[in-house]
Amino acid sequence: MFENLTNRFEGILRNIRGKGRLGADEVEEVLREIRVALLDADVHLGVVRTLQDRIRERALGEELSGVLNPGQQVVRIVLEELTGILGGATMPITFASKPPTVVLLAGLQGSGKTTASAKLALWFKAKGRNPLLVGADLARPAAVEQLRTLAERIDVPVFSQPGDPVSVAAAGLVEARRLGRDVLICDTAGRLAIDDHLMAEVAQIAGVLEPHFTFFVLDAMTGQDAVNVAGAFHQRLELDAVVLTKLDGDSRGGAALSVSQVVGRPIAFASTGEALEDLEPFHPGRLASRILGMGDIETLIEKAEETFEAEQAEAAAARMLEGTFTLDDFLEQLRQIRSMGPVGDVMQMVPGMGQQVRDVEAELDEHRIDRIEGIIHSMTPDERTDPDVIDGSRRARIAAGSGTQVSEVSRLVRQFREMRTVMKQMGGSGSKGRGRGPKRGRKGKRQGGGGRTTPRGPVKVPKEGLALPGLGGDDRLGGLDPGVFGRGPPRSQG
Repeated sequence: MFENLTNRFEGILRNIRGKGRLGADEVEEVLREIRVALLDADVHLGVVRTLQDRIRERALGEELSGVLNPGQQVVRIVLEELTGILGGATMPITFASKPPTVVLLAGLQGSGKTTASAKLALWFKAKGRNPLLVGADLARPAAVEQLRTLAERIDVPVFSQPGDPVSVAAAGLVEARRLGRDVLICDTAGRLAIDDHLMAEVAQIAGVLEPHFTFFVLDAMTGQDAVNVAGAFHQRLELDAVVLTKLDGDSRGGAALSVSQVVGRPIAFASTGEALEDLEPFHPGRLASRILGMGDIETLIEKAEETFEAEQAEAAAARMLEGTFTLDDFLEQLRQIRSMGPVGDVMQMVPGMGQQVRDVEAELDEHRIDRIEGIIHSMTPDERTDPDVIDGSRRARIAAGSGTQVSEVSRLVRQFREMRTVMKQMGGSGSKGRGRGPKRGRKGKRQGGGGRTTPRGPVKVPKEGLALPGLGGDDRLGGLDPGVFGRGPPRSQG
């Protein structure tokens, strides 16, 4: 959703980084570019002006006086103020001392309330809670059936009955207490626009349930009108927070950046996909960092911790460095990476990788990864363990079984061999001679040149060198010299 805005901010910040001096004229030019970028992203005009004023006050104040690198300092100021516009801090979710903790969802029709209800139930369940879903949306046909269908997938009970929504909500609260459920999530009816009947009905439900959290479900793709709707709901219901849905859409995302500042309430959760698992607490600082092209390493670590088993990961890393890493191991690692989300999205969480991922977007096509999995599945267990046994006839059989070309099979096998060789050399160079210095001659002088064997500075890795086996080009290791990692070039693998 924020790709265009990220591109704009990356260009703006790139121009001011490293500048030795930033006067009033330079700061105003930066602010003008930021204003244009945000308005193009459909951010509320009042929010844009507030952000500009805050950045100007800090950038032209005493905060930059005496700073050696004012450009970097302005980047930090922009990051902090954008984080503040998005809400500042992550909203804590607490639980009632006397269960159940009641969560009421309100919003317009089509904003995704019913799906958000099921996603919230799954999130609470993952936290060790026992939620109950209450279907109080009796206006939309099959709304309760949709809720039941979603709830069956996550094994959460649903309560609903014929009648009016207010009585259903009241009976649902009694049912939650009877069943010992410690969280109640109530899905309410929406309308195509705000009307008095809708507001009165939701207000009556809130009066009966006395919710601990009243969440407004906001479709992030609806633009500025959704922000005005959120303000109207807040006047009647006293909202506690906002739940953003469809944050993975391709709209400009201005509503998502504006709602917290305009309504004066934080964003509690954000839905980043269609799956029920695609709901996570909203972290303003992390989203601000991603918008500015700085990655999101904290979310990446959390996803990795949820996905990878520590012992299995350590064992796979050991096999990789020993040179015994198999295609079965590679396939398992690929599956775990994909379970963290689309590969391109995962890579964009790495600081500095966003632009590179966009440049090689075709190389990260999910369909190509499907083809790699198909190729590996078409191999025998012996071939996955030792790809060296794969000759011409075996390549033809694997290609026919996976619906791919022989050249794709050959490329995958060759790149896997090269990756395994490099990793083995990395492991060998890190363990051989560890703890010992170079030999000395009779007079105590060091034998051998002992000088630098590689050019000064970091090793340059072209884009192809970042690719997984099967996703790169035909160039061996993408031009990366394997001798950098070991004592010499790898032996030919035939």
